[in-house]
Amino acid sequence: MLHRLIQKEKQTHNYVSDEFQYLNLIKYVLAEGKEVEGRNGKTLTVFGDAMIFDLRRYEWPLLTTKKVAWKTCAKELFWFIKGHTDNSILQKQNVKIWNDNASKEFLEARGLDYKENDLGPVYGHQWRYFNAKYIDCKTDYSNKGVDQLANVIKILKDPKERHSRRILMSAWNPCQIEQMALPPCHVLVQFNVIKDELSCSLYQRSGDIGLGVPFNIASYTLLTFILCKHCDLKPGYFNYHLGNCHIYDDHIDALKKQLENKELPFPKINIISKHDNIEEYSLEDMEVSNYLYSNVIEMKMRK
Repeated sequence: MLHRLIQKEKQTHNYVSDEFQYLNLIKYVLAEGKEVEGRNGKTLTVFGDAMIFDLRRYEWPLLTTKKVAWKTCAKELFWFIKGHTDNSILQKQNVKIWNDNASKEFLEARGLDYKENDLGPVYGHQWRYFNAKYIDCKTDYSNKGVDQLANVIKILKDPKERHSRRILMSAWNPCQIEQMALPPCHVLVQFNVIKDELSCSLYQRSGDIGLGVPFNIASYTLLTFILCKHCDLKPGYFNYHLGNCHIYDDHIDALKKQLENKELPFPKINIISKHDNIEEYSLEDMEVSNYLYSNVIEMKMRK
């Protein structure tokens, strides 16, 4: 039903891409959001929203009403895929998005006695070594825990199994939440194949509309494109389900300015190479063409 409603809305108003859903979410939260004093500041908040992005034309939904740092986003995704939890690996690639949560001060405030840049059993650990006893970010966890991503790939590569309704990967592990520098925001992803089209559904418990949500859209659609290449499938849809949707008070003016920008067509993406190992994919395998955007809009990330 939601898919049909969104497609009808898109056709009725002649939108150039699916970005209108994100812009409508901003408008909705600005108009109807309730002020909430949260863990890290004041927000305007609503609970529950959804978007659907059509990936069948190999259009990567990078927002065009502001610039999305897609290379940074991709590097973080490759870090997840490799099972890493060491922020220094990202720092060496000039990726700074985890710096605040990886500081010794922040870790100690969380009651964690890790060395600086050790984030605990966050996304990569759960994707590749789910519930393996966590020692530190330097430990080799090979053959420990559950390799959820490998299981997803195994099923998707099997023509007899790829239509399963059980192709899920969870980052939310209640047994290890307190060991994480930051509990996961994007917690559950499900993959689904109809004929030879791969679609992805993400449930996100908490969505920072200004900074996090654009990154999450880019990251999980990129993961879907990579899995399509890796498992000989075609892209279908990205279904994005949000729980707590919030705008930080110091992001409001920036998002109002973003709403003034003209929406442009999404860029095309091509995953050039197919590798034997999912961990081998990198920026060199990505061909992104015609990414047009209005301007850079600065917003401060909250810890």
